[in-house]
Amino acid sequence: MSALSQFRNFTQRLPQTDLMPTLFIGHGSPMNGIENNEFSESWADLARNIPVPKAVLVVSAHWYTHGTFVTAMDFPGTIHDFGGFPQKLFDVQYPAPGDPKLAAEIPKLIHSTSVGLDHDWGLDHGTWTVVRHMYPNADIPVLQLSIDYTKSPAHHYEIAKEIYALRKKGILVIGSGNMVHNLRMLSWEMINGGGYDWAIEMNDKFKNLIANGDHQPLINYRNLGTDAMLAIPTPEHYLPLIYTLGLKNEKEDVSFFNDKAVGGSLTMTSVVVG
Repeated sequence: MSALSQFRNFTQRLPQTDLMPTLFIGHGSPMNGIENNEFSESWADLARNIPVPKAVLVVSAHWYTHGTFVTAMDFPGTIHDFGGFPQKLFDVQYPAPGDPKLAAEIPKLIHSTSVGLDHDWGLDHGTWTVVRHMYPNADIPVLQLSIDYTKSPAHHYEIAKEIYALRKKGILVIGSGNMVHNLRMLSWEMINGGGYDWAIEMNDKFKNLIANGDHQPLINYRNLGTDAMLAIPTPEHYLPLIYTLGLKNEKEDVSFFNDKAVGGSLTMTSVVVG
């Protein structure tokens, strides 16, 4: 059975609940935004098998800021924050609306830091490359919450706990990054699949900790050894996972999909909570 078939069987068994699931998506290359491949097809399948959200809030690895902000405009622009890709990728527009009223509510939920309302950013490729496959009609409001690079993983975990109430209001919160993300060690020989031993071993360790609900070692990932530093040389692609974990309650199950290494030093492994 193919990985995609296994994923479809899994999504068919997802329970119906009033609490929206929360996701961590390994977004990988921006090209996934325009390709119909095993990763993007899984994103589309997932959207068909969870409740339709009232809005989507994405914590993207690519909005890394001094301070915490939420997009608050009526119509966020599509940001092409990359270079060296085909023109057809730059031509993509994802015209989903924003939700200024929802944006204004988010700072009221977060007490551990102040949250600014942003009218300049938009939807970067950590968001639109994924969400356009999930909701291709662009008819669901999409917002982004930035990652404050001055704060610790424990701080980000706390912010996630503070916005848990959004899940009760039909908001789909997505962390978008990659568990293992070391572009300096990227292998073009393995670009279509395959990982270095350290990448696969760390990805497996992360998965085991997530499955066991053991979040503290994941929050304190710098204590997990040399291989963890290879897997996470910089934290921006890893911290969206911390948001997804912080949004989980103790009774919820987790499941994995797109569990694959590409390019030697990057994993697409994604998580469904709930």
